[in-house]
Amino acid sequence: MTLTGTFTALVTPFNADGGVDYTALRELVQWQTASGVTGIVPVGTTGESPTLEFAEHIKVIEVTVEAAAKKALVVAGTGANATAEALELTREAAHIGADATLQVTPYYNKPNAEGLFRHFSAVADLGLPVVLYNVPGRSGKEIPLDTVVRLAGHPNVVAIKEAAGSVERVSAIANACELTVLSGDDSLALPMISVGAAGVISVASNVIPGEVSALVRLALAGNLVEAREMHRMYYPLFRDLFLDTNPIPVKAALAMMGRILPVYRLPLCEPSEHVREQLLHTLRALNII
Repeated sequence: MTLTGTFTALVTPFNADGGVDYTALRELVQWQTASGVTGIVPVGTTGESPTLEFAEHIKVIEVTVEAAAKKALVVAGTGANATAEALELTREAAHIGADATLQVTPYYNKPNAEGLFRHFSAVADLGLPVVLYNVPGRSGKEIPLDTVVRLAGHPNVVAIKEAAGSVERVSAIANACELTVLSGDDSLALPMISVGAAGVISVASNVIPGEVSALVRLALAGNLVEAREMHRMYYPLFRDLFLDTNPIPVKAALAMMGRILPVYRLPLCEPSEHVREQLLHTLRALNII
């Protein structure tokens, strides 16, 4: 499997009572596919996966697969800091029909390089294509380059999402192996693609799926002048969606657009009035609302 293009790190919408709003979820997925994204990534960090119960986690993947209806790839977030849990979630995702799995670096327990290799290898051995997820800001542990290279030798490890804020990592990985790199940061998508990344797993495409998809297509085609113009236009949104912990701002933005309710699960909660005002200003300036 070769992954290239725009993959939306989808939010998980909640009802007023705090339950998952599966109707809104279906509508979000259908809007994403109609807007031309390559893929959808449910129950990742942006999908508030740490607060979803196991049954909810699986149901969100199932509804996403059904609503995507093969119009976009589904890369299901099934990572965990316990290998047994990651294996169980991944088996369920494969059974449901997910196209691939996003596997976050095990968080909190901070395994050493050999532990990371064994963890990711065990998941890859299940047969579902694996996208590694390097996000030391969330997990407290970077996947060492040597470990990435070792994992790239596994036939089912197909890509890595780089969310460590380093464009240099793209070049380092490309210099060391043939593993596909996807940017994990909207603001770094263009510079990462310019040195070899194949696309982005995007937060901003929750809000502007067509525009992010167009930007990425331009960049991948080598049309960096037009891609840079789009990047500059939408950079304020890329910036403001991280004024608070993700996915707080992006869910607030979607609520302002009338697509979901502004409901979170503790320990996440609504943004400050200052963040809301800044988001509202940016959305209006870009004619999103």
